[in-house]
Amino acid sequence: MARSKTIRIGLSARLFHPRDGAMGIESKTLQVLEQSIAQWVMSRDVLVLMVPSILKDGPIHRSNIRLRDYADYLDGLVLQGGTDVSPEAYGETPLKDEWAGDRVRDAYEMELLHEFVEAGKPVLGICRGLQLINVAFGGSLYQDIPTQFAEPARHQADAYDQHSHAVHFAEGGQFARWFGPVVGGQVVSIHHQCVRSLGRDLVVEATSTDDGMIEAIRHTGRGFVVGVQWHPEFHTPGRSNLLDCAPLLDAFHQAARNSR
Repeated sequence: MARSKTIRIGLSARLFHPRDGAMGIESKTLQVLEQSIAQWVMSRDVLVLMVPSILKDGPIHRSNIRLRDYADYLDGLVLQGGTDVSPEAYGETPLKDEWAGDRVRDAYEMELLHEFVEAGKPVLGICRGLQLINVAFGGSLYQDIPTQFAEPARHQADAYDQHSHAVHFAEGGQFARWFGPVVGGQVVSIHHQCVRSLGRDLVVEATSTDDGMIEAIRHTGRGFVVGVQWHPEFHTPGRSNLLDCAPLLDAFHQAARNSR
């Protein structure tokens, strides 16, 4: 693998904040990535690096490194899944405390997204990542699918990554071109929030076959900014009933190569 040709992909961090009264590692802020998403992105010859959040007023004096420096150095960004996007990010009050999301992570990932877009580097959002892209471009979300979305199909279950449903690609869209004759398929679904109103310059690339819920979006600007509501990293070999997401990964990696 020639180092000069190896693309470098950044993964945003999941944040786990200190728990009240906790001791040991749970008394610290943790920045982690889920192994499956790293392995999926690394299934091609690429280097994957987690991009840490940067505190401007932390207890330890830091260097002058900024998130913009990561956008300059890396060739692409993946926004991984995790906790809810805070309703406050799109001008609403959380209807329940457990739907309040993580404003710290929202601010960190929105800055990351902005810097990569400004640098002309591709961004791929997974689950929460799609929701964050939509909100960052001025869109909004349903805070809770079962109580707010009209006649929803099931989009999460106790089976977690074993739960799936069908999606359909928009006719004439970019996904339809990437995937060729495939019109859609079964995808792993683990979410209770979803797109309500689309953000600026975003178009729908896929919807749920059962209820029409938005499942993939794409920014229509010159760069590559794409989000999928499903989890392609859980579409592992041997699960032949699930959509093969290799065309999506290949398109993202090609955009990263083109951005160099």
